[in-house]
Amino acid sequence: MTNDSKILLTGATGFIGAYLLRLLVQKGYQVRALRRADSPMDLVRDVADRVEWVEADVTDLSALEEAYAGITHVCHCAAMVSFHPRDARRMMQVNVEGTANMVNLALDFGVKKFVHVSSIAALGRAKNRPNLDEKSPWVPGKGNSQYAVSKYLSEQEVWRAHAEGLPVAIASPSVVLGSGYWDVGTGRIFRQVHDGLKFWSVGRTGMVDVRNVAQFMLLLLESDITGHRYILNAQNIPFRDLFFLVADALEKPRPFIKVTPALAEIAWRVEWLKEKILGVEPVVTRESARASVASYFYENAKSLTVPGFSYYPLEQTVRETAAQFLEAARDGYSPRVLPFE
Repeated sequence: MTNDSKILLTGATGFIGAYLLRLLVQKGYQVRALRRADSPMDLVRDVADRVEWVEADVTDLSALEEAYAGITHVCHCAAMVSFHPRDARRMMQVNVEGTANMVNLALDFGVKKFVHVSSIAALGRAKNRPNLDEKSPWVPGKGNSQYAVSKYLSEQEVWRAHAEGLPVAIASPSVVLGSGYWDVGTGRIFRQVHDGLKFWSVGRTGMVDVRNVAQFMLLLLESDITGHRYILNAQNIPFRDLFFLVADALEKPRPFIKVTPALAEIAWRVEWLKEKILGVEPVVTRESARASVASYFYENAKSLTVPGFSYYPLEQTVRETAAQFLEAARDGYSPRVLPFE
């Protein structure tokens, strides 16, 4: 890929997309970025004038066709993440139909490389298979959220396009940690702990710095790698240890109430009832409660074979994110972006 390449980036105002956008701009690439009419620009405002913006949704085929004109490479970061049953249908539209639109147009326009952001959720989860790597086949079952199903099906669209001749690579990050918005995603963890979170759950999962995800996507984009999927995971960690790390970095008391599977089942039912009776947004849903007490181990050896790539230590990510959160807490919890070293 050369500086004459023209890159189409979806999800450019979102968490991962905003960090990737910064890297692409720093490298001097021509970037055309998609945004919806109501997309907040807080994470990209300082680089927005160096990007060509197109107002479009990945489910709007006609708008996407215009966006593809002259494009040589694509980074597809746009996705919907929700664990609430009411969002399942829309999530399938955005994640599956939207990805199908993206790869179909990439084939039509002769795109040279298509890099797709997936998720470890797309590997599929089953109690008798706690260790997962890139070769782990999808296993249908109750352990898979609707989000997981949508990401698995979106991957199938990418692999189908690859079989039809599109050069593709897939990045499958674990839980992505870093500064951004403080009321959604993993940024919410820092705010909850800061506000006195009392609970920690018995589960375990993988964590990765958002900057590593962006850096790896850029490496995939610039390389001749095609037909491969890579798990991006800096460390497998119990939720208890994560919450303790965050609490220590914020100089706040550590959560002290253990959430067992039995307690998690009670919690989501109570929240469901509160939503039905009072109309309040649930703190946890059935899917998120069960995920919080599940334990899985994700291999990262394949990602470390890519030249020039290494992971930020999780302790560093937590420490730097906590420092930015404390700055943000003094000015109304404004969004922040971690610097690249």
